[in-house]
Amino acid sequence: MKSILSAAAVTLALGLAACDQPAPWARAASAPEPVQVAGNLRSQAVAWNEREGRFELNGAPLRSGRLWTFDGATDGFVLTGGEVLPSAPMGMDMRNVEADPVLRSPKGLALDGSRYSLVLVRLTRTRAGADWDGSMFYTTAAHGEGGGFQAKPVAGADPALNETVVLVYDMTRLTDGGDDWTTSLIDQIRLDTDDAGGGAFTVHQVAVTENPGVQALAAAPITTTRLASR
Repeated sequence: MKSILSAAAVTLALGLAACDQPAPWARAASAPEPVQVAGNLRSQAVAWNEREGRFELNGAPLRSGRLWTFDGATDGFVLTGGEVLPSAPMGMDMRNVEADPVLRSPKGLALDGSRYSLVLVRLTRTRAGADWDGSMFYTTAAHGEGGGFQAKPVAGADPALNETVVLVYDMTRLTDGGDDWTTSLIDQIRLDTDDAGGGAFTVHQVAVTENPGVQALAAAPITTTRLASR
């Protein structure tokens, strides 16, 4: 009888101890997730702050009129001359197949160009390509793509294989469009990466933000902080 009672006491004690331990799924849920750090980050003044979920200029936030983060979706972006699909765990994979592939945002952005004139594209080249272009086009109710209504990146151009950069477009500095961006309501943006097929990228974030101005972008010291990335 005494041995039976002792066995019962041991079983009860083990049961109570188990109650103090979280269930396996609870332990897994509470464990910190591994942080992905992008390899081969180019040092730039404009960077993505993963914790805050925003672009910054040397730690100062850039207010976004539009921000796409591609959380399990392509967010309405379409690639002509290739394909886009959600990347794991985050981002958008972009595969250039034909010559002159073109990545377009959704239409109907209705962005006030006088307020938001900085376009930022954070991406990693995942497959080597040829003939880098890097042009940023846009459309309004008054005109379509083409002509002088485009800009080249003032920073982040022509990423190397496995290099992560932020393409920085100051749309107050158009090729030949004058002040058209800043006097228009922007309907859609378009990015040309490589002129030829074969290259591939992971696009992490795209944003259209307020613009600190040419002098601020040019005078800002280069940051070297490695930020966690998607």
